[in-house]
Amino acid sequence: MSAPPPDKPAPIAFDLIARLRAMAEDGPRTARHLAAFALENPHFASTAAIAEIAGRTGTSEPSVTRFARALGCTGMADFKLRLAQAMAVGGLYVNAAPPSPEERETLVLHAVCDAAQAAVERARRLADMAAMSRAASILAQSRRVLCFGSGGTSSLLAMEMQNRLFRLGLDVRAETDGHMQAMLASVADRRTSVIAFSVSGRNRPLLRANAIARDYGAQIIAVTAHGTPLAEACDVALEYAFPEDGNIYKPSSGRFGLLATADILAMATAQTIGPSMLEGIRRIKQTLNTHLAADPNLPVGD
Repeated sequence: MSAPPPDKPAPIAFDLIARLRAMAEDGPRTARHLAAFALENPHFASTAAIAEIAGRTGTSEPSVTRFARALGCTGMADFKLRLAQAMAVGGLYVNAAPPSPEERETLVLHAVCDAAQAAVERARRLADMAAMSRAASILAQSRRVLCFGSGGTSSLLAMEMQNRLFRLGLDVRAETDGHMQAMLASVADRRTSVIAFSVSGRNRPLLRANAIARDYGAQIIAVTAHGTPLAEACDVALEYAFPEDGNIYKPSSGRFGLLATADILAMATAQTIGPSMLEGIRRIKQTLNTHLAADPNLPVGD
């Protein structure tokens, strides 16, 4: 039997906004004018007729059509469709005005701290402690734990979970590279558990690695959104909503809620293992207090 064909590479994204900005800076004079107009008036440029756009910009209809084709579009219909799609995905980032200096300090403080508190409170409300206990039991009985995540927040969570679990005496490894995840999954067995972090729940390399590990008997714990492919292809789902708040200047606060979820799982696992995990904590404290910082009040290894 012949081997299955390899996955086709994903098509290169057509970023019309980036092309418009480049055209507005370095294009021919008429094209610069049209590009700047489209960026400043994206709704009109994506819905108006060619004649209306030509009239508003003081150009001709053929010039408008040539402009669309110079951007890589097949014509104005294609241009308007792509512009509408681009604005639906990233419109908040196109013409955002920064806050005034007088507002900045107060806005930054409240936006970050209030959103972090709200994210942690959301984690509390959504926590399914019965599912958390099942996940903790799986981890406590595992010979090896693999923490998988890809992307900014999910990678952070995978590394943080490794940091939480190794001190409990568990053999744990975090991995954020999809190819390496697949190889690690290939040597999993029934004493292996995987904690898979994915905000979207649709990361294809992660889903593939989980499927490989599960095929070899590993149990999958997923920290992801409800109803996603990852949530539906695991043994225990620890579900968390990751809503955006529309503040484009602030780092996403949802990660605070995910960190709280990871800490809840880590504590539940520690309690499931019981007093036998305390000797490892004692050794870490002894080593740090002796060799690095002689302060017994410092956190364990943080």
